[in-house]
Amino acid sequence: MARLLYRLGFAAQRRRLAVVLVWLAVLLAAGVGALTLSGTTSNSFSIPGQESTTALDKIKSFGGGGASAQVVVQAPPGQQLVTPENAQVVGGLVAELKRLPGVLDASNPLDPAAPAVNPDLNTAYSTVTYGAPPGEVTVDQQNALFAAVEQAKTGGFVTEVKGEATMVAPHIGGVTEGLGVVLALVILALTYGSLVAAGMNLLTASVGVGIGVLGITIATGFMDLQSTTSALAGMLGLAVGIDYALFIINRYRHELREGADVPTAIATAVGTAGSAVVTAGITVVIALLGLIVVGIPFLTQMGVAAAATIVVAVLVAVTLVPAVLGFLGKRALPRKQREAPAEAEPEGRFYAKWIGTVTRRRVTVLLLAIIGLGVIAVPFASMRTTLVQVPAADSTQARAEQVLSDAFGPGVNGPLIVLFEGPGAVQSATEAMGPIDALGDTAIVAPPRPVSPTAALLTVIPESGPTTAETEHLVEELRGYLSGLDGVEASVTGATAVSVDVAVSLDEALPIYLVLVVGLALLLLVLVFRSLLVPLVGVLGFLLTVGASLGATVAVFQWGWLADAVNLDTAGPLISLTPILVIGILFGLAMDYQIFLVSRMHEAHHRGAAPRESITTGFRQAAPVVVAAALIMFFVFAGFVPAGEPAIKSIAFALAIGILADAFVVRMVLVPAALALLGERAWWLPSWLRWLPELDVEGTALTDEHPKRTVETREPADATR
Repeated sequence: MARLLYRLGFAAQRRRLAVVLVWLAVLLAAGVGALTLSGTTSNSFSIPGQESTTALDKIKSFGGGGASAQVVVQAPPGQQLVTPENAQVVGGLVAELKRLPGVLDASNPLDPAAPAVNPDLNTAYSTVTYGAPPGEVTVDQQNALFAAVEQAKTGGFVTEVKGEATMVAPHIGGVTEGLGVVLALVILALTYGSLVAAGMNLLTASVGVGIGVLGITIATGFMDLQSTTSALAGMLGLAVGIDYALFIINRYRHELREGADVPTAIATAVGTAGSAVVTAGITVVIALLGLIVVGIPFLTQMGVAAAATIVVAVLVAVTLVPAVLGFLGKRALPRKQREAPAEAEPEGRFYAKWIGTVTRRRVTVLLLAIIGLGVIAVPFASMRTTLVQVPAADSTQARAEQVLSDAFGPGVNGPLIVLFEGPGAVQSATEAMGPIDALGDTAIVAPPRPVSPTAALLTVIPESGPTTAETEHLVEELRGYLSGLDGVEASVTGATAVSVDVAVSLDEALPIYLVLVVGLALLLLVLVFRSLLVPLVGVLGFLLTVGASLGATVAVFQWGWLADAVNLDTAGPLISLTPILVIGILFGLAMDYQIFLVSRMHEAHHRGAAPRESITTGFRQAAPVVVAAALIMFFVFAGFVPAGEPAIKSIAFALAIGILADAFVVRMVLVPAALALLGERAWWLPSWLRWLPELDVEGTALTDEHPKRTVETREPADATR
């Protein structure tokens, strides 16, 4: 692979104009395609075959099942809604809601046949039903609904709206996300000592992530994709795109300082660091594609989309980056170093002291690292997940939920729907009202409503809110009671029941997925390092990273610790997607750092250095670029935390904390301390595994074969300046 990438890097810089034009053409084509072929995204999460999802599909076949919203109306202070004047206002609002685009019906909360007004008669809500399913109400239809609710705020009336029909796609590209990119540029400039090189790094990464996200946007025109798919792919693609270019550019600068000419330096950088980039990219892709085995469609979509973005980032790193370096030439170095190309790389005293302390006090720092990460991971044991998203503070959805909670109790924000099917469905539902109400934690059991000659719907309002453990327990008890009914089939559904089912499915899939990625990590690292103990240390460190990442996330987002620091409106269970996505993404990134750092140690040991000397040499060579890469990753992910989007916030926070824990504690403390403790045994491979192929991720064979290889070619003047 090293020789192939060497030739690819040389060809890319030699045909640099053509390579740049091809990538720009692809970017332009993706942009045109996104503008002309894109469709809408979905905000709903469900798993085919679940009881709640199957029941929703049946309700839809009866003419229901469309997205709904609840328009809350509160009378002026000291008044009731049932007075003639106020009832007329409510009736006018309901009539206006029925005329809105996409609306099938809007209920009158003051209708005696189906009232939706609180005991004090001062608060009510109208249920607005759309023809489109959840997650597919258009922005124009939502804006029309918001406008109608806003216009009704006259004469002291309070009107707000909530519900699945009001959900909007996560907003990406705000001030904090931009600040993360700016900080990444600052780190690159400090690392390179050149603003031009830093800008080039960021620009090439942006091309890759732009193509990836635009490709996902095109795909929305041909399939149903979740609104968070492009956000996650963009967040990960930008981070790894910057890092992969950083590794190659850093090696290119090293080769220039060693006296190589520009073409040779580029080709060698792609053949050596590029090999590590390809291997690291494969680990991320494997981790993301591994989400397919979980068997959850929307999770598969996210994994495949993000993996495709990573593939584009790798291709950009090994083709576009060397092409642009061909234009940049020696300007990738600071001005002083251009004049003395054979000047040795500056010594990093800080990193020398760091690794010296770690190797001398290896037992102490190893124990401190394990205990410290273990303590941070403690909250992970109490993690709870849900799909019910808490609306942003001061939004109309948040105000609507608060008004309803005060007037009806918190359970009204998470009603459970029971579908009865079979002869005498209405009678069976009526007979079940009493036993259901006796289950406990039920505030209201509404009379059944027939939806077909053989089907009826029963609405159960819990006493507790939709994200509480009590409501989850009520769903289980309700299903236990309904399973014992004779002559009728009963299913529990509704947004809260779907959330419970998805959370349970993801929790059950999590251990399977964790075993899968850990097994892949062991296999890959054995191939890379020709060692059994090095992979074991790396994988155990990864488990500590995951525990600390999710433990810190639970403490902040579920327990509410330091909530103001991350702009968290309300503490509660984590979004159900958080644990499994964080494990998949962190696996790939952790293996990136393991490969880039330990491979330099392995290279030094391969050249004959003693175990402790190889650790010191490899660390001093690779640590500066790993630190820069980790800080860039951290700031890119952290930029998504304060934005106020619950679906992205907890995932971005977990990834940011995971990056810090893995790069600065696991890879730069725990791993070298463990290797120093193991000594020569760290590189031991059992005889029964020596038949395995060897992956030369640092291009050692290439540099051994051509230690001072140069390439004779004519280059324009700008390439050697």
